[in-house]
Amino acid sequence: MVPIAAPSPIAANLARVRAEIAAAATAAGRPPGSVSLIAVSKTKPQDDVRAALAAGQRLFGENRVQEAAAKFPPLRAAWPEMRLHLIGGLQTNKARDAVRIADVIQTLDRPRLADALADAIQREGRHPDLMVEVNLGDEPQKSGIPRAEADAFIAACQARFGARLVGLMGVPPADADPAPYFAALAEAARRHGLAQLSIGMSGDFPAAIAVGATMVRVGSAIFGTRPPPPPPPERAA
Repeated sequence: MVPIAAPSPIAANLARVRAEIAAAATAAGRPPGSVSLIAVSKTKPQDDVRAALAAGQRLFGENRVQEAAAKFPPLRAAWPEMRLHLIGGLQTNKARDAVRIADVIQTLDRPRLADALADAIQREGRHPDLMVEVNLGDEPQKSGIPRAEADAFIAACQARFGARLVGLMGVPPADADPAPYFAALAEAARRHGLAQLSIGMSGDFPAAIAVGATMVRVGSAIFGTRPPPPPPPERAA
């Protein structure tokens, strides 16, 4: 008798997260299908992404352009319907690589990056969807356009990129109640007529869904915890 293979932990984790998203949407009076799950696969091997794809997941988030460029092109050949979101801070010198590989860039956050992306789009002949990242807590260690500058920047990006500027993204301060930060970003999206709102992660996505998130970004609850970064090398005395 051939033994039956155990289901992938990633498949089981995806099923659980999807059920939690559906329950949060229902509790908020929204249809479950109105919230997309972005599986954050940063630092995870290609085999983990393949397991998620086999379990039906099609939207993935990566922080680093170089890592995404190495991981995803071979997978697209087998799953051409998958979509890659870049969700990490983007350097201007990586803009062309980002335009080449990403379906959505969620971290447009400054005029110089807008210039670099516009140039890359023209050179590559490819136009991913774009989202403006807002620094919800005006935290100096985080990327994102400051809240006081966000409205003017969003309007400028809409004028420049048109309908390919599809929404807003943000991360609330770690030790604060996320709900008011999520609500402020949802209101900004409504003010500018933007349909997509990428807020909420593993620990707080029900609060994000309650105020209108259309995308939630979940990593550790699907792929497991990430190992801590290695310590910096010791300096010679």
